Amino acid sequence: MFHHSPHTQQGFAYMVLALIRVLAKLPLPVLHGLGRFLGRCIYAFPGRYRERLRSNASQAGYTDAAFARRAAAETGAMILETPKIWLDTAQCLERVSSHEEHVVQEALAEGRGILYLTPHLGCFEITARHLVRYGPLTVMYRPPRYAALEPAMEHARNMPGLRAVPATMQGVREFVRALKRDEAVGMLPDQVPGSGDGVWAPFFGRPALTMTLAGKLARQTGVAVIMLAGERLPRGQGWRMHYLRLPEPLPAEPEALAKLINTSMESLIQRFPEQYLWSYNRYKIPSDAPPLPDSFT
Repeated sequence: MFHHSPHTQQGFAYMVLALIRVLAKLPLPVLHGLGRFLGRCIYAFPGRYRERLRSNASQAGYTDAAFARRAAAETGAMILETPKIWLDTAQCLERVSSHEEHVVQEALAEGRGILYLTPHLGCFEITARHLVRYGPLTVMYRPPRYAALEPAMEHARNMPGLRAVPATMQGVREFVRALKRDEAVGMLPDQVPGSGDGVWAPFFGRPALTMTLAGKLARQTGVAVIMLAGERLPRGQGWRMHYLRLPEPLPAEPEALAKLINTSMESLIQRFPEQYLWSYNRYKIPSDAPPLPDSFT
């Protein structure tokens, strides 16, 4: 098997960083327009990406081919807006609006921590940066595939008030400490979980292995749980924040809590479905996944 030398990886990292810096200087309408164009171009080629996007969207009831093309375009816009959010954060935050900030303010007034769940919907890089205005926020991330990019991504994901921790046991411990300090944490609820960390729950009518970590954290620390997403507005106008608080008391059973999280996610996705990452392999069945319950078979 061919292995990239550290020198080659470093050169690749420098190239990517240079591209990121160039993209960050472009106006947001240009980035969104270019991203949507590239997204449609990639979708035009037959292959696993297009098949999965169409299959997952169809599972949720979005069977129109034009919908799938728009979804692919939004994925392109999401990728190209990211460098600007990382390196031109202040200007991007000026373009964030919402009519639902009261959801966060009411939770804060209760004087306890908040667990924010941000699906692969809209712009999930802007959400954490926007939430810092309410106090310290710790988020969980998975290290990049190329180790040489780790320092750059760590720098990009950390800003005053925002701290990124790895998706490891160490990161989980940091989450618990933050919540017990009545601070806020944020994570993606729709990633396929690792070994022993998932239960089967319906997602748009099909069983999906769903993480139990979010539910465990919420029940262990007694915090409020808020689902949120940043809707990408047309013509590069910016983003609109959407919030959806999970009703309490939360279910005690992991399966019931996972189902509630998925149902809440569906409600949020249905507000602007083209911006969900339908190409993500949400229905993946890992080799160590628990067997499907009888209710799904």
